[in-house]
Amino acid sequence: MQKKDIYSELKNNAYPGRGIIIGKSEDGRYAVTAYFIMGRSENSRNRVFVEDGDGIRTQAFDPSKLTDPHLIIYAPVRVLGNKTIVTNGDQTDTIYELMNQQLTFEQSLRTREFEDDAPNYTPRISGIMKVGDGAYSYAMSILKSADGNPASCRRFTFSYKNPINGEGHFIHTYMGDGSPLPSFEGEPKLVGIPNDMDEFADGLWDALNEDNKVSLFVRFIDIETGETKSRIINKNA
Repeated sequence: MQKKDIYSELKNNAYPGRGIIIGKSEDGRYAVTAYFIMGRSENSRNRVFVEDGDGIRTQAFDPSKLTDPHLIIYAPVRVLGNKTIVTNGDQTDTIYELMNQQLTFEQSLRTREFEDDAPNYTPRISGIMKVGDGAYSYAMSILKSADGNPASCRRFTFSYKNPINGEGHFIHTYMGDGSPLPSFEGEPKLVGIPNDMDEFADGLWDALNEDNKVSLFVRFIDIETGETKSRIINKNA
C-alpha cells in the first residue's frame, strides 16, 4: 500500500467528517493517536473537547445553543488498563464496558451498528491501542451500512501487530461532502507519523478545512514507560 501524506489527504477533502489516526512515531518511541471532529450544522459545530480523567469527552461550547445531544455528546477517548480506546461515538463506552468483562474489541463491537442518522447512516469508526512491557499493537474497526442500505450492517476489523516506525493508519467517516454523505470505503489509509507531537497536531489542524473543523485531540504514549502526553485544540476556544 502506498504511504499517503496525511496533511495532503486532509487538505484535499473538505469534509472527511470524523477521523482516527493510530500509528508509531518515526523514532519508534511513541504509540500515537489523533482524533478529530468536524461539523456542518450549528449543533455539530457547537462543541469542544475537554479532559475527562485519562480520556476526553465532547461538550457543548454554548449550552444554550445545544439542540440535540444525540450522536454529538460522548467520550471519544477512554483508558482501560494498558489499552486506549478511541472512537467517534458512544461505542467507546460499549468497548470499555465489555472488554472489562473480558470480551475482545471485535466481540464488543458486534453489539453495535452504524449510526441512526438517516439518510447518512454514518459509520462507527473505532480504534484500540495496547501498550505494555515495551510492546505495542493496535486495531481499527468500521461498522457501516450496505452502501446506504440500513437493512445490512458490514463490519470490518483491521489489526496491526508490531507497527512499523513512522507509519500509521487513518480511517474517517466520509469520503467527502455530499447529500447523503458517502461513507468511507476500503481499508484504513497508510500514512506517515512524525516524532514531534506539536508538529503533528499543528499540521493536522492546519490541514483540516477551516469552515468545518471543530476539535482535535492528539496523544503520544511512551512505549517503554507508558507515560502519556496529550494536546487538545478547539476552534471554539
